[in-house]
Amino acid sequence: MSVENDIEYFDRYADEVKTEKIYGEAYLRWAYETLPGRFMVAAVVKRALFSRWYGWRMDKAVTRELILPFVKKYELDADEFVKSCDAFESFNDFFSRKLKAEARPVAGGEDEVVFAADGRHLGFQDVSQIEGIYCKGQSLALGELLGDDALAKSYQKGSLVISRLCPVDYHRFHFCATGQVGESRLINGPLYSVSPIALRRNINILTENKRTITVLETDKFGRILILEIGATNVGSIHQTYQSNSTVVKGEEKGYFEFGGSMTMMLFEPGALVLDEDLVKHSAEGRELYARMGDRMGERNDG
Repeated sequence: MSVENDIEYFDRYADEVKTEKIYGEAYLRWAYETLPGRFMVAAVVKRALFSRWYGWRMDKAVTRELILPFVKKYELDADEFVKSCDAFESFNDFFSRKLKAEARPVAGGEDEVVFAADGRHLGFQDVSQIEGIYCKGQSLALGELLGDDALAKSYQKGSLVISRLCPVDYHRFHFCATGQVGESRLINGPLYSVSPIALRRNINILTENKRTITVLETDKFGRILILEIGATNVGSIHQTYQSNSTVVKGEEKGYFEFGGSMTMMLFEPGALVLDEDLVKHSAEGRELYARMGDRMGERNDG
């Protein structure tokens, strides 16, 4: 990030750098940038019980009063929602909202892959050449991330896309390509925040947090590994797809309940060419904002 105390990203649609409006910023900075805060995270906040308790609170009908102020503050487009704002039963119901199909058109080229979720994305053409993720010198240990060293070897020079969903984002995730999908494998773990405020200090949060891994076998892009990573106040990762079936690009895969969260995709070496703007800004340590269904890259025919 180019400014130490701000979280900047490049908005693909506005064609400009913007500063993120961080949900719960004061708390996050206290929790991950101060000694008492880090103690509290380690002792209480990272634990699943804390997130389940918070999720229980967000399921209460009284939280409906939070919805309209949230929509206004973060400038969400209510016309995209399948339900009207007054039809949600709770804040969690609103958080995992569905959108109208026309709100997220899916790039249709058969040789194109699309972003699986709304969010701020980092894309690296070759995992082995990464100089830093969120902070210089930080890299992911794929074996620890996948919980499988043998599997990790197949992707050690592959492409990686990290999609960070802020609490203000649409929190359903979709398939980036058409193919045969297997069952999701759960790796249990703690629930640290996945805000850059936390990840700048320790990228290994991603190899520790609760996460799911799904294999998508495709004709065009080989075998794709899809991960969903939970975070503080995201006690639940829901899979809505039918396992061991054929899925199509843009089809819903699942959703997160309340909180920030993350998806990741790993592609086999040489399977695709990521879009230039994604690679360029990622190399500069800056995320790219793009929505689900928009083009992320294309098949590598070279």
